[in-house]
Parts: sequence; C-alpha cells; structure tokens
Amino acid sequence: MSYMDTNAEAINEEVIYQNPLLFLKIWEISSNASHYSPVENQPWHNHKEVEFLAILKGNLGVQSKHNYVVLEPGDVMVLGASQPHRTHKPNADDHHYIVFQIDLGKHFDQSTMPYLSCFSEHTEPLDNLNYIFNSNDAAKQEAHDFIMDIFHESQQRSRGYEIAVSAAIKRLLLLMLRNDSRGVLKDTEETDLVRFRPVLDYIDTHLDEKISVEEVCALLNLSYHYFIKYFKKTMGLSFVEYVNYKRIKKAELLLLTSDLNIMDVSCEVGITNMAQFYKLFKRHNGCSPREFKLLMRSGSKVIEMQQE
Repeated sequence: MSYMDTNAEAINEEVIYQNPLLFLKIWEISSNASHYSPVENQPWHNHKEVEFLAILKGNLGVQSKHNYVVLEPGDVMVLGASQPHRTHKPNADDHHYIVFQIDLGKHFDQSTMPYLSCFSEHTEPLDNLNYIFNSNDAAKQEAHDFIMDIFHESQQRSRGYEIAVSAAIKRLLLLMLRNDSRGVLKDTEETDLVRFRPVLDYIDTHLDEKISVEEVCALLNLSYHYFIKYFKKTMGLSFVEYVNYKRIKKAELLLLTSDLNIMDVSCEVGITNMAQFYKLFKRHNGCSPREFKLLMRSGSKVIEMQQE
C-alpha cells in the first residue's frame, strides 16, 4: 500500500472567472491513451466554488472525503464548496470531460433568494446530492445537458449568452431541488440566516478558541434561552452540535492538508481534551483521526474498499 507524501499539502485553488459577472469557470479536459495515473500520486485541492464534472468519453477517477468513484461517459458529479478532492486517469484509455466551477450564491436574485439557504452548505456539502445522478438516469441526462449548454454558450459567446448561461444554471438548481427526495436541500428562512450571519462568521473565525453561548448571544442582543431555541430551529442543529460540526470539518482539512500531529490538530480546532476530540471525530466519521488520515491519503486503500 502506498501513501501520499505527508508533507504534500492540498492546493487551495483560486478560480479565475472567465466572466467576472457570471462567477464561473468552465472548460474541457481531454487526454489521449497513455498509462493510467494512480490517484495517490495526484494532489488534493479545494476551492470555494462548487464544482460539477460531466464525462464525455472514457473514465475519470474522483476521490473525495466520502468515497472514491470512477465516472463513465454520461455521468455527472457535484463537489461541494471547499470540499477537498482529487482526480486521476484510472486506465490507459482516452478520456474527455467538462469541469464547471461556480459560486452558486452569486446566482440568486430577489425572486430566488428564498432558496439560497437550501444550497448554503451550512451543515451538509452538496456532494450528498450525487445520489440523484446515481439513481435517476433522466435527471443525470438533464443535468449533463445543462452543463453542456453552459459550456457551449460560454465558448461561443453569442449575443445574450450571459442570459442563456444564467438560465441554464437556474434550471440545474431547479433540477436538483425537485429531485431531492431525501431532503438534503433543507429550507430555512433567508431572513433568519441573514440575522445569524454574524454568529456563523464569528464561529468560523474563532474555532481555535473557546466559544461560549453568552458571547454569541451578545452579538445578536438575544437572551440565552431564546437564542438556543432560535438557533436550532434555523440551523437544524443545536448551537453546540453546530460548533462541533465546524470544528471536526476543520480538523478533517488539517489532517488532510498539513503535517500537524493529531494533538496539534485538536488544539487548532479548539478541542484541548484529546478524549473528547477522538469521541467527536469518530462520531462524525466512524473512525479515529489517525485512521481517517491514513485512509484519505491512501488512494489504493480507498479503491480496495470500494471493490470489496
């Protein structure tokens, strides 16, 4: 079994938009027949944009935190914002696919703003929507067609292409929303999310510190008991559960992209009690931090697990 160099860090990719007003980048990647490239030799990367992959020819191996898959022609996959992932050529055949990166939040206007919270990824990455494309061939084909429309419009840039691209993006969002039978895209009143924004930002920037309910209550000038009930109603998680969720997500990224030891990672995310850190991490991932690190840095092991 081979492992990725523990000193190799994931690339925090800055996406340069092809049209700054559309907040997206879309391009095609193709490769002629050659030797395959093991996934463990490829660098992890992440970016704040959501990414869609649409396969035209051949196969593409994709590893994310949750799994390893080999995509085939006609397949579509979505990777949530800031989710570490890496891709590779799993065989020696030709392959050809489209990469579509987009800041989804910028494509909600006054009429569609109530649905922004569904795609906000506060508690679940959009990766969880891939079940739609895996189980619904019609939805997968339609999503593939929308991505290809966006690609062709972006390449040709005919008059009004911005309208065509924006319309296709909204159709893609609608497709996922209406086919989400598992309720991954949860509704939340946008006014509530806007009101909570100072709290969510505060949590993100103070994860390495002790965060008390009293501190965040003061940000909104709310009483303790009202805040606790209001937060859970809005976010679907208690305040403590949400903070722990964010701490573990940051820990996952540090385990994957840095060479910090597990104790240092625990401290970096504000959990100084190692027993508590292990308990929370295992609750979220079903494995210890060390097991997670080895699993995610060993592409070969992931492939073996998928084949068992």
